[in-house]
Amino acid sequence: MTDTLLVRGGDVLDPVAGEYLAGHDVLVRDGRVVGLGAGLAAPEGARVLDATGLRVLPGLVDCHVHVTAATADLAALPTWAPSYVTAHAGRLMRDMLHRGFTTVRDTGGADFGLAQAQAEGLVTGPRLAFGGKALSQTGGHGDVRGPGADAQEEPGCCASMGRVVDGVEPLRVAARDELRRGAHHLKVMAGGGVSSPTDRIDSTQYSLDELRAVVAEAQAANRYVAAHAYTARAIDRALEAGVRTIEHGNLLDAHSVELFLAHDAFLVPTLVTYWALKEEGREFGLPQDSWEKVDAVLDAGIGALQLAAAAGVKIAYGSDLLGGMQRHQSQEFRIRADVLPSLDVLRSATTVAAELLGMVGQVGVLTPGAHADLVLVDGDPLQDAGILADPGKHVPVVVQAGRVVLDRR
Repeated sequence: MTDTLLVRGGDVLDPVAGEYLAGHDVLVRDGRVVGLGAGLAAPEGARVLDATGLRVLPGLVDCHVHVTAATADLAALPTWAPSYVTAHAGRLMRDMLHRGFTTVRDTGGADFGLAQAQAEGLVTGPRLAFGGKALSQTGGHGDVRGPGADAQEEPGCCASMGRVVDGVEPLRVAARDELRRGAHHLKVMAGGGVSSPTDRIDSTQYSLDELRAVVAEAQAANRYVAAHAYTARAIDRALEAGVRTIEHGNLLDAHSVELFLAHDAFLVPTLVTYWALKEEGREFGLPQDSWEKVDAVLDAGIGALQLAAAAGVKIAYGSDLLGGMQRHQSQEFRIRADVLPSLDVLRSATTVAAELLGMVGQVGVLTPGAHADLVLVDGDPLQDAGILADPGKHVPVVVQAGRVVLDRR
């Protein structure tokens, strides 16, 4: 017997065309969309979900999360028992799903086990594309040791978000190891960061030969590389080395934009995390010296977003929140909608995200053959995508793979 659902009478968003299909039905069987149209007949035994008066969006996609980051004190995370981190990850993933994010890309921390647990229904949460542990040079953004520490963890031993690796050949081995563990992409730290204790925001990290080695290993496995980078100098080096997605990019410049277009690369801004870190970071474990770095990237992010958008750079949705600040995940919609057209913001979390993940036609749309991920919205996000920043008020129903996972009505 098949598992059939008919979502009846909603205005279904076509993010490609940028318009609603008014009063349409979505027919779902075995977790996939099998029909779309007005006045579809309900198959015998199908569950009918009334969407009259609501907008129906494809499931949302967040392309930069850390589902294991249950604290903003990333140096403490490796001291937690992996089982304890997993329990926290389950809670964080469930909350993401209830905000309407049915697919996410983890850019440091998640692994095959969490992805498999979600796929088998052992964990309730978004479909998980993961990159394993991010690769960092000694003293780079993924090195959580303070200046007085010497010991370094063994790869794979702990629930950390990164692994420290130096040199072309060791990086090749580490990249192959993350790919062996099932990584959908590789992540490198190509410049300084906020949460790392010993580097500068304006530093570049890894030599070009090292970056190219990681890119070569990813390409050999038909995968790609994402790079953490803030400054134009770090961004440009990463793009020239063949990196496909730049995470954050707050301090990019006009030449960076040219390189994005020339290399057909993606930008994944994460503006909400800087607002949250500034407001709440210390409360949730961010060390004082890291908190003091936030201002350097906070103010520039909006300008970078506008510059990239105006030039036609492909921009995907990202949040990058840590610890208790993850509850602000949807606020990225409000921040972007204040400066960009709402359709562009919606596409960043649907069709652009699907292209980044290599899942065109699978997620981000509601067409036959796609995963039956639907978000029912009370309000009009095409007029104001910022309403999605308040899912408790505006997102009454979430469907993932044809199963109603949340119904607040």
